[in-house]
Amino acid sequence: MKEHQDSSQRFSSVWDALEDTPQEAANMRLRAKLMRSLCETIRAWELPQKDAAQRLGISQPRLNDVLNGKIDKFSLDALVNLSAAARLEVDICFPSGPLQWA
Repeated sequence: MKEHQDSSQRFSSVWDALEDTPQEAANMRLRAKLMRSLCETIRAWELPQKDAAQRLGISQPRLNDVLNGKIDKFSLDALVNLSAAARLEVDICFPSGPLQWA
């Protein structure tokens, strides 16, 4: 993560400000979206954590990490797999064209 930023600099997302490269920021944006959707889905189940963890095929402490937003403990692959286990449809959409480089 970046050490220090000019306070007048503006970013399109918090991840752009925190991460060193556009690639790392994009990865974190996707992980955050997946984690938010997972948390909403799991909470909507209204199950005890033990049962929700079992439904996802993970341990209860691992479920706790999801519910507490510990994004650093999950790779993009792991979050996609958990989303599939939660029966969430995961897809990728790209804007109409490539990003313009400054």
